[in-house]
Amino acid sequence: QVYLMESGGGSVQAGGSLRLSCAASGYSYDSYYMAWFRQAPGKVREGVAFINTNDGSTGYADSVKGRFTISKDNAKNILYLQMDNLKPEDTAMYYCAAEGEVVVVGFEGYQYWGQGTQVTVSS
Repeated sequence: QVYLMESGGGSVQAGGSLRLSCAASGYSYDSYYMAWFRQAPGKVREGVAFINTNDGSTGYADSVKGRFTISKDNAKNILYLQMDNLKPEDTAMYYCAAEGEVVVVGFEGYQYWGQGTQVTVSS
């Protein structure tokens, strides 16, 4: 059973920074994709960033390019999202996701999900 648990959310003023963490356990794959998604009230869930845990390749939504950085500590099995220069429009519940038996393409196909951590950015 795969478990994902996010932490690190909170409230911050615009221009500030936060680092989200996602602890993963129960994985039996050597290489897989992991990602961060977010969902604001009344809006559709959107992909924020993804990473291939084998070669370290990454992808980002246009709205966060240059401000957010995804990374993974493979030894500790922790996924990170460093968020800098935060804007009020970044306010959302942030979710960690991981690839399962379905092949992931970009932001599509993630099987495992965490419970989320709230990020609130005030102007």
